[in-house]
Amino acid sequence: MNRRFGFQGFALAALVLVLGVAILVVQFAPLPEKLTRVSYATMLLDREGHLLGASIAADQQWRFAPVETLPEKYVQALLLFEDRRFYHHPGIDPLAIARAAWGNLRDGRVTSGGSTITMQLARMLRDEPPRTLTSKIIEAARALQLEWRFSKDELLIHYASHAPFGGNIVGLRAAAWRYFGRAPEELSWAESALLAVLPNSPALIHPGRQRDVLQAKRDRLLQRLHAQKKLTALDLQLALLEPLPERPQTLPQTAPHFLSTAKQQFPQDAVLHSTLDAQLQQHVQQIAQRHSRRLANEGANNIALLVIDHQTLTTRAYVGNQAWQNQARYSPQVDIIQRPRSTGSILKPLLYGLMLQDGELLPTTLVSDIPTQFAGYKPQNYDRQYRGAVPAHYALAHSLNVPAVRMLRQYGISRFHHHLQAMGMTTLFRPADDYGLTLILGGAEGTLWELTSIYARMTASARDGAFASPNTIRVLRDEKSSSSSHATLNQGAAWLTLQAMVEVVRPGNENLWRDFSGSQTIAWKTGTSYGLRDAWAIGSNGRFTVGVWVGNAGGEAASFLSGQASAAPILFDVFDRLGSSSWFERPLQSLKTVSVCRNDGYLAGGQCTAQDIFIPVDSHFQQVTPYHRRVHLDAAGQFRVHSRCESVSQMQAVDWFVLPPAQEFFWRQYHSDYRSLPPWRADCLAERSELDDDQPMDLLYPHEGSRVYIPVDLDGRRSRAVLQAVHRQPEMTLYWHLDDNFLGETNTFHEQSVSLEPGWHKLLLIDQQGYRLERWFQVLGDTPEE
Repeated sequence: MNRRFGFQGFALAALVLVLGVAILVVQFAPLPEKLTRVSYATMLLDREGHLLGASIAADQQWRFAPVETLPEKYVQALLLFEDRRFYHHPGIDPLAIARAAWGNLRDGRVTSGGSTITMQLARMLRDEPPRTLTSKIIEAARALQLEWRFSKDELLIHYASHAPFGGNIVGLRAAAWRYFGRAPEELSWAESALLAVLPNSPALIHPGRQRDVLQAKRDRLLQRLHAQKKLTALDLQLALLEPLPERPQTLPQTAPHFLSTAKQQFPQDAVLHSTLDAQLQQHVQQIAQRHSRRLANEGANNIALLVIDHQTLTTRAYVGNQAWQNQARYSPQVDIIQRPRSTGSILKPLLYGLMLQDGELLPTTLVSDIPTQFAGYKPQNYDRQYRGAVPAHYALAHSLNVPAVRMLRQYGISRFHHHLQAMGMTTLFRPADDYGLTLILGGAEGTLWELTSIYARMTASARDGAFASPNTIRVLRDEKSSSSSHATLNQGAAWLTLQAMVEVVRPGNENLWRDFSGSQTIAWKTGTSYGLRDAWAIGSNGRFTVGVWVGNAGGEAASFLSGQASAAPILFDVFDRLGSSSWFERPLQSLKTVSVCRNDGYLAGGQCTAQDIFIPVDSHFQQVTPYHRRVHLDAAGQFRVHSRCESVSQMQAVDWFVLPPAQEFFWRQYHSDYRSLPPWRADCLAERSELDDDQPMDLLYPHEGSRVYIPVDLDGRRSRAVLQAVHRQPEMTLYWHLDDNFLGETNTFHEQSVSLEPGWHKLLLIDQQGYRLERWFQVLGDTPEE
C-alpha cells in the first residue's frame, strides 16, 4: 500500500513538474520575431482619420500597423468561416481536429487541417514551413504559448494584421484600403466576408485565378451569416450583388511631401495622425495646379503652399511642391516648404512690429525715403522712385526698401537677428554682421514653414494675446506643443502690424476690392528675392494663415517673378476657398492712445495739428516732433526775419512744417500742398547764422564718409562721377569746390560731373546766402575691395 501511494505521489510530482516546465516555457520562451519586430508601411491620416497617403514597408510589403479594435462584421465573418469555437478552446480544438481527420479519411485526401485561428497565426509567424505533421505539432505548441500570453481579442488582432491577402498585401488594414479604398470599420458585409475567406486562398483575388471560386466562397459565407441571423434577408440580397474588386487600388497620395517629411521627423510612428484636412488639402492642390500653367509660362515651375489654423495652431494643408506637370527636371520630390530660400521683403513686418513694441517707432512716424548708401550698400525701392519721407505704416504696406533699411540701421542688425532666431528662424546660422543691412531685403534665407508659422503666431498674439513658442504649430494630432513665455510680438504690436498689412493692395484690383460685399479682411505681405528667384506671399484672415512660395526648385531665375504678381494671386484664391472669417476686435487692453502731429506722426508738442492714434500699451516712445519749427515772418508773411532786422511788433510767429532739404526735394513731388520755408529777407542775412542753425541744402550723392567705386571704361580711363545736391530754393545758385578747387556753379538742377582719383576728397558747397556744406568721401582703387 505504501509503495503504491509512493508511486502515485511520484507520478503526481512528475506531472506537476512537467506542467511547471510547460508553464515556464510558454511564459518565458521568446515569442516569434515576426510578432515583435515587424516592418510596417507608414500611413498618413488626416484630422478625421482619412488616409492621405502611405509609403511601403522596408520589406516591400503593404503591411499597415494593426488596428486597435476589429470591426464587428469582420469578426463575425472570420469566426464563422475559420473557428466557431475560438473563444472556447485553448488554441487547439480537439473537435475540429477529429472532424478534419474523419473528413480526410472519408474523402481519401486532405481537405481540412483542423487548425484554429491561433494555430494559423502560429503558422503565419514562421517562414513558410512545410505542411507536415511535425510542423503541425510545432504550430500547436506555439498556439498554446500565444493563448497563454495574449487575450482572445489580441489574438484576433494579431491574426488580422499578419494574414496574407494576395500579392504583397498583408493585414486587414492594408487589404481594406488597397481593395476597397476605405478603413476596415467602413467595410460592408460582402467586403468583410471576402476578407474573411481570402487568406485561405489569397491567390484567387488576382484576375484569371478562378475568381468565381473565391466569389462562391464569399457567397456561401454570407448565406451562413444570414442563417445565423447576423444579417437580414435584404442585407444578404444586396451583399450578394456586390462584385469582387478587380485589382488593388492605388493608394491616395494627397500630401506626399508632408508624408516624407513627417516620416523623417517621426521614424518610429507607423501611423501618422496629422492635423491636415483632406478636403482642404485637395482644394489647395487644385489651386496650385491651376496656377502652375500660368507660372510655367513665366519661367517659374514650382509652387509650395501652407495653410495654418492660427486659432488652434495646427497645420491644415501642406503642398510641399507642385511642379509643372510633375516633370522630373523640376525636382517634384523636393519638399520646398522645408528648404531655405531667400526671404525677400517678407521680414519687414517683423521689424516694424519689434520697433513698435520697443517704443522706437509709431505707425505714423515719418521714415526717410531718399537716395541712401551705407558702406557701399545702396538700396532702391521697387519702382526706383523716392518719396522723401513716408509714414512707417505706409512704408510697410507699400514694401518700400529704403525706409526698411533705414529702420533696420536704427534698430540694430544684431538685435533684429537675435529676435528672428528667438521667433523660430533656424536658418540664420551666420553672425549678424555677415548679413548686414541686406538682412531686411532677402540677404538671409528662411523656410516657408518657419516664416508662415511666425506669421501665424503673430496673428494668434494679435487676436487673444496668446504666448506661442517657435515649436507651437502642430503637424501631428497627438504632438505636444512646447510652452514658452516668449511671444513673437506682444498683442498690441502684433495687432498694429497686422493693421498696416491690411492696407496692402490686392493684386490686379488696386483698392476696388474693398467695395465688394464678399471681401474679407486679410493682412498680408509679399516678398521677391534678389535676382528674381523667390516670390513669397503670406497672409492671415480671422482664422487661417496662408503661406505661398513660387520659383524654381533648382534656384534658376524667372524674368517675370514677383511676390505681388506670382504668389499673391494664389494666396487670395486659397482665402476665397477657405471662405470669409471675421476679423478680431481691437485689443483695447493692450493699446493706449497718444496725440501725434498729423503730418509727421511724432508726438505733438503744441506746434502742429494733432490727432490721436493707438500704440502698444508698453511703448515708451517719447520723441516730440522734430519737423515743426516756430519761425518769425515779416508782416506780409513773405520773408523770415529776426529781432536784429525787424521790430518785434512787426513780426508774426508761425509754426511751420519743415523737412530736411533732401527729404523736402522728393516730398514736394508727391505733396503739392507742401510749403517750403520762406527765405530770409535780404537785410536779415548778415546775422541769421547766429540765430538759426537751418541748413537749406544737402547732398544726395556722395554721402558723408561714402566709399565710392568708379569703374574703368574700355579705353582704360575712369568713368566720371556725378555729384548731386538739392536746395530748398532750387533757383538758388550753388558754388561747387572739390579739394579747394572751384568746379563751377549750378542753378535749379544741382549736378556736377567730375573725374576723381582714388583717395579721400573734400566737397564744399556754398549758396548765394552764404550757407556752407562740407562733405568728405573716399574713392576706391581699381577694385571695390581696395
